[in-house]
Amino acid sequence: MQMTDEQIYQNDARDYLPVFARYKIVLDHGDGVYVYDSQGRKYIDFLGGIAVNVLGHNHPALVKAVAEQAGKLIHCSNLYYTEVQARAAEKLVKLSGLGKVFFANSGAEANEGAIKIARKYAHTISPDKSQIITALHSFHGRTIATLTATGQPKYQEGFGPLPAGFDYVEYNNIEALESMMSEKTAAVMLEPIQGEGGVHVPEEAYLRKVRELCDKYDALLLFDEIQSGMGRSGCFFAYEAFGVKPDVVTLAKGLAGGVPIGAFISSDKVAEAFKPGDHGSTFGGNPLACAAADVVLDTIGDDSFLKNVREMGAYMKMRLDGLKAKYPSLIKEVRGMGLILGMEINKPGRDIVNACLEKGSIINCTAGNVLRFVPPLIVTKEHIDEVVDILDSVLPDYID
Repeated sequence: MQMTDEQIYQNDARDYLPVFARYKIVLDHGDGVYVYDSQGRKYIDFLGGIAVNVLGHNHPALVKAVAEQAGKLIHCSNLYYTEVQARAAEKLVKLSGLGKVFFANSGAEANEGAIKIARKYAHTISPDKSQIITALHSFHGRTIATLTATGQPKYQEGFGPLPAGFDYVEYNNIEALESMMSEKTAAVMLEPIQGEGGVHVPEEAYLRKVRELCDKYDALLLFDEIQSGMGRSGCFFAYEAFGVKPDVVTLAKGLAGGVPIGAFISSDKVAEAFKPGDHGSTFGGNPLACAAADVVLDTIGDDSFLKNVREMGAYMKMRLDGLKAKYPSLIKEVRGMGLILGMEINKPGRDIVNACLEKGSIINCTAGNVLRFVPPLIVTKEHIDEVVDILDSVLPDYID
């Protein structure tokens, strides 16, 4: 017997760890950029599972690949080879221009692996080389090591003692970074575009200067592209837009279009620091996830697909800038790149998110007052107009 919405809410309150501030709708199915709740109500989804559903919902090629692979082999341990994993790894090496891939199950696991390999590599140079520098307002995950790497104290409170060796600097401030680096610096870990921290894009030369500092101190440059990667910026990797190449890059979220997967990719030089037994995963790179990733990589890696992301991103930014001009007392700034965009407002954003939900649009608020838009990468101008028009109808109610 099917549960009612109220029964689901009650069961969740009774049985599920209360770590999510959920919205009171029960989603049932999706199609393209739309999702439908258990009552049949339609919503245009400009959150995309938090930048995960890059090909939208119910994408035919993705569904077909997952179904066919499920009928063959869902899982086997990494003690054996599979063709789908080999294909996915080959594609990521080619797209990144780096050397070796490791598949995990999430963004946090991918970042854990990046931190481990950076430390291991640094120790081949000197046992004192262990400092990892990250940015304030960054977000790297919720495991103990990755929340320590996250430059936001609110995520760390109550979880001490935290692992040693992490320091934080202001994002986009090259002088602050230089003052903190030394021969003991093992790595600098940055998001090329900060997502959870409020959608911050660095100045054009910043990441190139970070690369130069890392080279100066023989430190590794780690890019966390969990949110900004997989074509979201309009390039496959956001770092490509800045003309910088890291030593290690991490991916997750959109990598398999909704099937859980993560990955870190390192240069061949760094990869040599890991030996059998230094790292591992039971489920990482399983055949089901890799079959999904194969489809997503083939689709997003196409130049015409990325060109459309850039065009749709520019169009959406133009429409949001139009709202800023219309409501200057409410909207402080519109920023972002491609289809990772943020609209900073001068008050908490959750009520606006709720109001948009009531009108059939799913968006998100991060950093307290930044409305974030990370839709499926298949959006059209008509979809963008639909969401912006809903925003336009909602925002006047929040002007003082």
